[in-house]
Parts: sequence; C-alpha cells; structure tokens
Amino acid sequence: MRRNKRNRAVYFTAIIFVILIGLASRHYQDILLGWIGDYAGDALWALMVFLGIGFIFIRWTTPKVAFSSFVFSFGIEISQLYHSPWIDTIRRTRMGALILGFGFLWSDLLSYAIGIALGMMVEKLAFRKIST
Repeated sequence: MRRNKRNRAVYFTAIIFVILIGLASRHYQDILLGWIGDYAGDALWALMVFLGIGFIFIRWTTPKVAFSSFVFSFGIEISQLYHSPWIDTIRRTRMGALILGFGFLWSDLLSYAIGIALGMMVEKLAFRKIST
C-alpha cells in the first residue's frame, strides 16, 4: 500500500474548520433536523480525531490513521463507563466535557464510525486527485 504524505497546513485548517462546525452543531442542535442535531457533533468529533492523527503522522496510510482513530475514539467512549471524583471533575469543565464526554452511549460508537469513514473517503479522494 502506497504511503501518502499529508500537508500539515491543510490538515490544521481542516481541524479548525471541523472544530468550529462541531461546536456550532452543539450550539444550534435544536434547529438541526432531529438525528443530525443528535449525532453530528459526535461524528465531527471523530472526524477531528482522524484529522489530528493524520496531522501528527503525515506518512501513515489512511487505514492506519482510521484504525488509530477508531481505537482512540472508542477508548474515550469506553472510558465514560469509569467514574471517579477526579475524572468527573474534569468532565464538568467545558474542555473536559468536549474531549471526554459524560456517559457511554452505543450510538456514539456508530457516530464515530461515520465520522472516521467520512475522513477516509475524503482523504482517499484527495490523494487520488493529487496522484493523477
């Protein structure tokens, strides 16, 4: 499998864009269509993880970035089953809530898979255009 070198400036810009869209999806959740308002933020969070890992490891293959994103995202979700005063204190902060979340939901795992799949598709299409 051919390794691609990602452009960090492009990935950084994409990360910022996805964060802004994700925050907006949470802020305007009530006016978005039902399931989009419920799940867009989680899918965008996982897309941001995918982009972040791609930003850090610019020579990794897309499947390796995707697998690492799944492991990280699913690990964060599973960590929500653990409750202790120290971590719940972190979760009560705005940043802690955005990164760690509050409680485990099976639907979040599906949202993460959708966000990462979206990242994979866009990356594959982008690299295909660059190499042709």
